[in-house]
Amino acid sequence: MADDKPDIAWRVVGGLVGLVTAWAARKLLGFAWVKATGKEPPIDPDSPEVSMGEAIGYAVVMGVGMSVAQIVVNRTAKKRYDSWRALKRTVTPES
Repeated sequence: MADDKPDIAWRVVGGLVGLVTAWAARKLLGFAWVKATGKEPPIDPDSPEVSMGEAIGYAVVMGVGMSVAQIVVNRTAKKRYDSWRALKRTVTPES
């Protein structure tokens, strides 16, 4: 009988993958922002010193970029994890 609940190992792996992905995506998107605009990303987009266009642009880039990164990495990691679990089951069948 298939269990729809993710196992504890995937919860741990998925959480770690999420943290690393968020950190790496933020660094990569910040680097891309500097290359595209020539300015550092706004630290506080709510600050009156940051223009409305820059704040909205940064929010869109970060929101879309982070979401896409999470989707791609989570799907890839889950696919590989499931593949590894299936391989493990065929090598060492459970009693």
